[in-house]
Amino acid sequence: MKRTKSTGTKRKKTFYQKTKICRFCADSSAEIFYRDFNTLKHFVTDRGKIIPRRISGNCAKHQRHLTRAIKRARVVSIMPFVSSTQ
Repeated sequence: MKRTKSTGTKRKKTFYQKTKICRFCADSSAEIFYRDFNTLKHFVTDRGKIIPRRISGNCAKHQRHLTRAIKRARVVSIMPFVSSTQ
């Protein structure tokens, strides 16, 4: 027996994604500094993980600076390594 193709065609759904702009490239006055907890907390999840650049929208240069600043803040006890709730 020979199978025939169905007459209905399925189309893939297209997703339009908003282009993410690096916050630090757009605003030149914004600096990445390890003592600035209010800026760094936007780039860390509630569990304490650093958000990747494909989600945060940072460029590679600023993501490296941001990661370095978060790690320094953790060592100096400004930021926790993990969340306090379990």
